[in-house]
Order: sequence, then structure tokens, then C-alpha cells
Amino acid sequence: MSAGENRAENRAENRAGSRAGNTGRALEIRHLRAFLAVADEASITRAAARLRLTQPAVSRTLAALERHLGIRLVDRSTHHLDLTPEGIAFRDRAAAAVAAFDAATDTEGLHRWPLRLGHAWSAFGPYTTPLLRTWQERHPRTPLELRRIDDRTAGLTRGEVDAALLRGPVDAPGLVTEVLYEEERVAAVAADGPLAARATLRLADLATGTVVLNTVSGTTTSELWPPSARPSATLTVANTDDWLAAIAAGRGSGVSAASTAGMHPHAGVAYRPLADAPPLPVVLARRDAPGHPALADLAALAREIVARNAAD
Repeated sequence: MSAGENRAENRAENRAGSRAGNTGRALEIRHLRAFLAVADEASITRAAARLRLTQPAVSRTLAALERHLGIRLVDRSTHHLDLTPEGIAFRDRAAAAVAAFDAATDTEGLHRWPLRLGHAWSAFGPYTTPLLRTWQERHPRTPLELRRIDDRTAGLTRGEVDAALLRGPVDAPGLVTEVLYEEERVAAVAADGPLAARATLRLADLATGTVVLNTVSGTTTSELWPPSARPSATLTVANTDDWLAAIAAGRGSGVSAASTAGMHPHAGVAYRPLADAPPLPVVLARRDAPGHPALADLAALAREIVARNAAD
């Protein structure tokens, strides 16, 4: 970027900051993009490089956003930037707003508006293929895009998807949920370990060793075990791939839904029925707001496929 371009950019930022502080009407999508970049990178310098802007420009944009909102979003008191509690709460809203803006201005999407269905792992279990095939047959002009996103709501609260298939209780605010069916749980153990030699396992069998927990998108916590019989040790990971790798390496065992065995087979992992673990509800979730016009069709088809299988 040339010196002249920098000066023009600085003047524009100053004018925008002045308007934001005085009238509250100058908030633009670039303010949200700058904040999200800073939140992701935990550094104004790295955020500026990502946005291809100067560091002062990003700092001014962030300050203008904070003035507009009347709150501090970023704690600048340490060398490593951290979000304030208000910044953490605002991040999902900003991400959802940016995603909605990008979707609304996607000219290709105006001709073919895909329905984005998120999941954190295992999708719709054994019904995944029937759902995708039947949808394509009945709604050829509305592509159904299945997206795996390692997040407790599979990107739904951030606006990255229109609906999500989730497992376990969903307590995120602003969502409407419908339980489609329940899945039994299984134990996941190292294929060459002693537990793999047993046909069925119980929670107590896993608690004597390390239990691998996916704390980002998984549903299993130490509270699955009775208070007097919690696992002796836990290992936390951030996604399904790392969860599988840790178990295959013999670093611990895990608990998941039965469909994980079919959706995520692994040569180093053996899945065994878990006799005393409660089942997991499989939930279709959407935001409690106007959304994609085909959401009702998706819910109806999901119910139909589950009912068809139950009848068989």
C-alpha cells in the first residue's frame, strides 16, 4: 500500500471514527471484520496483516467500534491481547452479522441458495446418506450442504450454517430445537489394548484409566460418571480427529454416540457397546429468527426418514 493510499485510508478512518462517536450511524461491516480478525489473531499486528491493512488503521477501526458500542471489547493492558467479557459475548454476534452480510451479497447464491446443515461429528448418523439423497431428489434447486464445524453448536450461533444436527442437551440461547431420535453410547478404546478384547464395557471400566474428552464439540464430560467414580485422569482435545488419534495411540479411552463407529472408523480404535451410559438425543436446531425458506422442509424430511426406519 502506497503512502498516498495510507493517508487516504487514515482520513477515511478518522472521519468514520468521528461519525461513529458522534452520531452512532457509521458502523460498517469492516468494523466487525477488524474486530473478528483481532479476536482470532489475539494481535493487532497479525490482524492487520490478515486484513491487508496498516496496524494503525486496524487500531482506529477497533477503537471506533468500541466508541460506537460504548464498551471496551479488547483488553490492551497486557502484551497478549485478550477479549473482555463483553468482547467474548459480542464475538458470536459479530460473526453472525458478517456471515449474514456475506450470504446476502453473494451473487451466485442469489441464483442457487444452498441450505447449510452443520454438525460437529457424526452428522445424522445412519440416516445421513438417505437424507442427502432424498433431499437432492426432491429439492434439486436447493443444494443441501453438510458442513462439519468443531463447535458446540456446529457454527449455528455464529451464523455459519442455517441449521445444525447436534447431540446432547443444547443450552445456547436463541435456538429452537427438536429431538429427532436417541442414540446409544459406545466406548472407544485402543484396538490393541486390553479393553478391546471385551464384547461390552461399562463406565467403571473406563474410569480406572485416562478418559479423552473433546471439550470443544463433544458431549462427554466427567459428569457422565457418578461423583464417587469419576475418571482418575482426563485428557482434553479440541476436535474429533484429535480425539481418535489420542485413543488410537493408547493415551486413553473415550465415550461417544453409536453412529461415531460408522461415521469415523479408525484402524487403531475399537468401538464397544457401553452398557450403563444413558442415550444421547440427536437434535435438529435452528435460530429462533426468520431463516432459510427450506428449513421446514428439512425438518419434515428428517422426521420422515427417522419414522421410516422405525417402521422397518
